[in-house]
Amino acid sequence: MEKKVLNAEEKKILNKMFWRSHLTFINFNMVKMEANGFTMTMIPAIESIYKDDPEGKKEAYLRHQNFFNTHAVPFAFIAGLSYAMEKEHKENGSVDGQTIESIKAALMGPTAGMFDSLFFNCLRIIAAGIGIGLCAEGSILGTIIFILIYGVTQSIVKYLFVNAGYVYGTSFIDAVFSSGLMAALTKAASTLGLMMVGAMTAQMVNVPLNLTLNIGQTSVVVQDVINSIFPGLLGLILLFILVRLIKKGARPTQLIFGIFVFALIGAFIHIF
Repeated sequence: MEKKVLNAEEKKILNKMFWRSHLTFINFNMVKMEANGFTMTMIPAIESIYKDDPEGKKEAYLRHQNFFNTHAVPFAFIAGLSYAMEKEHKENGSVDGQTIESIKAALMGPTAGMFDSLFFNCLRIIAAGIGIGLCAEGSILGTIIFILIYGVTQSIVKYLFVNAGYVYGTSFIDAVFSSGLMAALTKAASTLGLMMVGAMTAQMVNVPLNLTLNIGQTSVVVQDVINSIFPGLLGLILLFILVRLIKKGARPTQLIFGIFVFALIGAFIHIF
């Protein structure tokens, strides 16, 4: 892949774009989703490239106000890549406005699926597992470690990505899509994310059934019988029930409240 050498002005613009990339969800709405945040991120680049071209500047702003949605981390990479494409569009016309929009749209789906799995379904779960464990012991380090592992890590990768997007430019697109690497990475990241969700469910979701059946002179603890057949089965069933309800439109807050009420009733009648 061809790599650009950054000058002082480009470094300054990319630094500004990095900080603005944390505005991913500013004025988020269901019509354009992250378009406003993306446009805010592109302002330093557009103002520099089209400073003497009011019409070109207007077209660029309108272009980036189109629907856009991906994970917050590759958001920065696509912004850096768009900076490179806007510059090529202005300087030599090798990339037209429609191509910029098409490449952004082509990258949205794969990057969203890949990084949702890596960060939201994997790193977040690891950070939450460590944080919850420490917080359960009354340590404030749980909160701090969660922020460091999940939040600060995303910010560091954003910085690397916004620079990489600009440095490698359109040559990255040609290399990744022509080789089939994007499809392979997306599938691998999705598999890893599902594995982490499964591990988190087995570790954290617990249904402490307190039910004993008296059969003649014998007492049978139902929880022990279930665990001997399929350890964690009740937690898995609960997970699938919640997923099913969410797909039918139930809100997470409603489900949390419902579990809370169900647990209280179950504890009252000695089921849990």
